[in-house]
Amino acid sequence: MLSIRTPSSIFVRIYGGLLLVISMVALSTYLLIQVVNDHRAAEYRESMATGFFRLVAVGIERQPAGTLRDAWLEEASTLMDNKIVLVDAKSADFDSTEQITLLEGRAVVRVNVQHNYADIFSLVSAKEQLYLKARMSKVSEQQAKAMAIFLLDDLEHYQGQETQRLTQLQSYFPFPLRIVSLEKSGLEPDQRARIKRKEVVLALKEGGAARHSSIRIIAPSKMAGHVLVMGPMYLFDWMPVQLLLIISAVSLLVITSAAYFIIHPLEKKIKIVEGAARRIGGGDLGARAEVFGRDEVSQLAHAFNSMAEHIQRLIDSQRELTRAVSHELRTPVARIRFGMEMLADTDDVDSRFEQLALLDGDITELNKLIDEILTYAKLEQGIPVLDFEAVDLGHLLQKVAKETLALGVKPKVTVVLPPEGTVVEAEQRYLHRVLQNLAGNAIRYATSEIRLSAGVYDNCAYIAVEDDGAGIPEKDRERVFQPFTRLDDSRTRASGGYGLGLSIVSRIAFWFGGQIKVEESPNLGGAKFVMTWPIKQRHRNNFKLNS
Repeated sequence: MLSIRTPSSIFVRIYGGLLLVISMVALSTYLLIQVVNDHRAAEYRESMATGFFRLVAVGIERQPAGTLRDAWLEEASTLMDNKIVLVDAKSADFDSTEQITLLEGRAVVRVNVQHNYADIFSLVSAKEQLYLKARMSKVSEQQAKAMAIFLLDDLEHYQGQETQRLTQLQSYFPFPLRIVSLEKSGLEPDQRARIKRKEVVLALKEGGAARHSSIRIIAPSKMAGHVLVMGPMYLFDWMPVQLLLIISAVSLLVITSAAYFIIHPLEKKIKIVEGAARRIGGGDLGARAEVFGRDEVSQLAHAFNSMAEHIQRLIDSQRELTRAVSHELRTPVARIRFGMEMLADTDDVDSRFEQLALLDGDITELNKLIDEILTYAKLEQGIPVLDFEAVDLGHLLQKVAKETLALGVKPKVTVVLPPEGTVVEAEQRYLHRVLQNLAGNAIRYATSEIRLSAGVYDNCAYIAVEDDGAGIPEKDRERVFQPFTRLDDSRTRASGGYGLGLSIVSRIAFWFGGQIKVEESPNLGGAKFVMTWPIKQRHRNNFKLNS
């Protein structure tokens, strides 16, 4: 199943997201402008055609059916340079919207983009269900002049009432209709001369944009010294200022909203991290930034939480270490003080040597305790300097076994060697310390035997130490790795140790990128400690760190 992951980079998320939004807004804006302009163009064509064809329809309606009407249609077609025919509603096949438009006295324009023409319909007689139809492929100067001629023809039926008639017709035209004096018409001398010759004049006014360019149609009037002025008729503006402002405002709103929804989650995460930092600064060491995700802010939050956990662990460890050290030092110090007093109170040479030997043992024990404390503190403070190298597991097992036997221990030490040449990556000194601590721990609690083993499986290495002692209850198996921990059963203070050996092992396992666990030994019946870590340190990410 194909899964789509959210980009983890803030750069990709913000700039890529904004680029996507801007691209979508640009495409949507283009499509919206096309749709809006198509609608505006349709309204423009309809409004420009309505008045013209209303005049033609009125002229046809005035003619009686038959030869006179046909002759008038023929003459009108010649004047317009377009064939005008009469059709009924059935042959025209009007839909409901077109029928309403026609009944309102407006024209219906059907555009055929493929063949580049438009069929224009206008109502002639609602009673007879009669409509005129003209097919136009272009608008020419002849047709513009024809419109003026049709209007003059209509005004002849309203002599003396021309102004009132123009007022009645004005609702069908999208531009002004008026009769003005020739002096106020704004015509140039040659245009005035043409008016006096009873010609129709087209006056073009050009502007810097389509919305500023216009055409006026001026025709001679029956009223002396006056002319009929139609217009100005403004050309269709494909990009009006109002539309640009609306589109720009909507686009800006969409982009701003998208930017908010893209950036706000990141801002929210940053505020969560900031809040957690403030709480920690105020003394709440348990505060964490509850942030989820894969972007840089989420990674920052995870790093912050890891840092906070480490700081809290260090502080808790320091407190515990301070408390435990003061407690652990009392016994050897008290014995040394007692030995010094005994040494001062006796004059017997043999007794003095005996006390000196005891003092030397107490000092040695004190040195061991200090060494354990320093080692644990070093591992707990931060990442130690680890020099990973190739380590032969079989050789290491044999070395630790010899060192353990050299102590004169009673339990039998059994070694289960891995295949010859089993080599893994590890820090030799720390791995030796792990095996040594585990073996020493097993010796203290074993009845008759301990077993050392090691090997590799699935890109990880392991070392294991087992004993045949009483074992560790399952409820205490996590607690044994805490510093200065001693259990209440057979693993008591009487067995020796300071409760730091297993804590040191746990920290070394952590810095190796591995883990340490304790379970019941299937072979000896006691406790079995197993430490695992990656054979190659490049595989460390495949393991869950036991912190």
